[in-house]
Amino acid sequence: MIGKNGTYLPSDHPARLSLNNEIHARPPEALPRRARITYLVLFGVLDMAPLRDICTRFGIEPPADSANHFSADMGPFRLKWERHTEFTRYWFLVPAKGSTRLFEETALASVPQDWLKSLSGEVLVANHVELLPQPAARPDENKLSRDHFNDNVLIGADLAGGLGTAYTDFRIHADGFGRFLLYENGLTPRQRGRTVQRLLENDTYRVLALLTLPVARDLMPQLAKFERDLNEITATMREAGEQDEPHLLDRLTLLHADVVRAHTSSQFRFSAAQAYSELVDLRISELREERIEGLQTFAEFTERRLVPAMKTCSAAAGRLSFISERVARATQLLSTRVDITREKQNRTLLESMDRRARLQLRLQETVEGLSIAAITYYIVGLVAYAAKGAKATALLPWDDTLVTAGAIPVVLLVVAWSVRRVRQSITQD
Repeated sequence: MIGKNGTYLPSDHPARLSLNNEIHARPPEALPRRARITYLVLFGVLDMAPLRDICTRFGIEPPADSANHFSADMGPFRLKWERHTEFTRYWFLVPAKGSTRLFEETALASVPQDWLKSLSGEVLVANHVELLPQPAARPDENKLSRDHFNDNVLIGADLAGGLGTAYTDFRIHADGFGRFLLYENGLTPRQRGRTVQRLLENDTYRVLALLTLPVARDLMPQLAKFERDLNEITATMREAGEQDEPHLLDRLTLLHADVVRAHTSSQFRFSAAQAYSELVDLRISELREERIEGLQTFAEFTERRLVPAMKTCSAAAGRLSFISERVARATQLLSTRVDITREKQNRTLLESMDRRARLQLRLQETVEGLSIAAITYYIVGLVAYAAKGAKATALLPWDDTLVTAGAIPVVLLVVAWSVRRVRQSITQD
């Protein structure tokens, strides 16, 4: 590759451009001092069709199918879209009108309602945000709670070294949305965008992390059953005889399959919970909170419930891994016992086969002796017939009985020698 100044460089790594641009992915929006924002997180189906549809409606070039983030000014509102592994999120931004009461008119009022109905997935997080300049005097938190948060307990803090103040109640109100109120006092447009993004991402990742809590709770009874079954099997193994081992191994194998299935089905959620929890900690630290007297900070409120939930999830994941290891060790131990039993049975079988082989050899030797006698008898009989015939025709000068008697030892030796040669030939083969 030749640069503009004529210098030569090797060719780019195939991922160089995408990896360099990754750090610029999903940038925060530059926000005015007064703005209304509606934020939606849709869990599940990641469908780009609604995004292409709204771009077409307002004459905007839609992003490529491979895009992970997109923002554009639609005219009545500004849209920001982001695609993540498990969810899609939409930001709708409009300038605020000072005369309207907070949270009565939202950014969604400028978005086509029929298009909102076409969105796919399930709503996991939905928030309205009001961004306003900091008033001369600090607002009365009790009045804020009564007027805009249904008299709920507020959570709030000064942010970014005192350049902003944020309030929320972390409640879902009657319209189905949560509420965030942010006062800014000298933040730059990009700082406003980053601060709002951190507040909303903190809420998003908190909920995503807590998705694992029901999984952990549902898993607890299964874990207790796995432990009872394993304890019962291992206790039985101590007293089990050889005839019981195959049945125990079958039970242990089925238990191992159930444990592996539970581990496989829950492992992703446990890993995701850990990652989301770390992102919550990161986003809270980036807010640079300072306490407002009488209010819980975002960190305190989030940690009060999120940390115990994550510890529950970690405990369930660790307990499941420990049970899986115990089952694997028990299976290995019982398999070893079964193998030893089989080796004993095989040794006994081989000894029995050896005894039978020796008996067969002795029987064969006995039969072999009888065979020699039978063959000798048959051949001597033929010799006797031949001697009688020769005697009758005067061709044999000796008595046929003497010839028959003399043939017996000769035939016996020849037959025995022949049988022995045949047996040696077979044995060598």
